[in-house]
Amino acid sequence: MRIGSGFDVHAFGPGEHVMLGGVRVPHSHGVIAHSDGDVLLHALTDALLGAAGLGDIGQHFKDTDPRWQGADSAGFVRAVLAMLAERGLRVGNADVTLLAERPKIGPVRAQIRDRIAQLLEVLPAAVNVKATTTEKLGFLGRGEGLAAAAVVLLVDAQ
Repeated sequence: MRIGSGFDVHAFGPGEHVMLGGVRVPHSHGVIAHSDGDVLLHALTDALLGAAGLGDIGQHFKDTDPRWQGADSAGFVRAVLAMLAERGLRVGNADVTLLAERPKIGPVRAQIRDRIAQLLEVLPAAVNVKATTTEKLGFLGRGEGLAAAAVVLLVDAQ
């Protein structure tokens, strides 16, 4: 068994939605990002890479590489799962947390969980999605952006 953690943050910018866990969530802002700026999938990608000892998202999907401009972050997760499979590893479970005042994820939590489970090729019961605020403290509390944290457990792919 191997455990990994990941973290990501993006500032809000122009737009009318944010991508969260592969789900388009209506919002008063978009995010400033090279790819689609999906903080949940970026944190998850880092957690997967970390658990396998494969570095971080920036090493594999550089934000200076034009190939990743506007990219769907689900592709990052899929690419890392292929790396894990080559090493005889698969996901046991994943726990992701959104840190933001807005948007609230209650209405889309199950959809996000199901999408992440689909990407990770696990049952939805192996994925937990939660959210918290920073009680109006800091840049997140002022509504200037959002962040995410993720923890994953990798197991032998037998």
